[in-house]
Amino acid sequence: MSDSPARPPDGRPRPAESVWRYPRPPAVVSDDRRVLVTCAGVTVADTREAVRVLETSHPPVFYLPPQDVRTDLLVPAPGSTWCEWKGRAVYWDLVVDDEVRARAAWSYPRPTSGYERLTDHFAFYPTRAGLCMVDGETVVAQEGDFYGGWITAEIEGPFKGGAGTTGW
Repeated sequence: MSDSPARPPDGRPRPAESVWRYPRPPAVVSDDRRVLVTCAGVTVADTREAVRVLETSHPPVFYLPPQDVRTDLLVPAPGSTWCEWKGRAVYWDLVVDDEVRARAAWSYPRPTSGYERLTDHFAFYPTRAGLCMVDGETVVAQEGDFYGGWITAEIEGPFKGGAGTTGW
């Protein structure tokens, strides 16, 4: 697979997306590009049925449907967090052979009204899960340990999450 930017079917580069044009509250949109997550050489997820959450100042977060995720590699992790928009998130450790990637993924078992499309879908932190790709392009992780945004060639910042951005 190449590291070239994802392209629409006509071969042109995807149009730029400024995270400052994303809405608040966040939007949930379908994405039919191939999304691939691997860990230690094992395919963890492979789908063309992802949904992205687009929120002002954040790179998109890709949520992958459970039927396209190796849920047998996910073990519930302790703790949860609360999102003012999506509700309670639960976390998952990713276990491949003897390797444990703590809290590498999260999901919303019962998201709040307006975010039902995320039910039981899984999102992965690129820095914890391993290799995350969108249409053959390796994802760059959003800075910071809390956010799980995926940066691809068409996504433009600046992005919330890095040092000094908590007050934005």
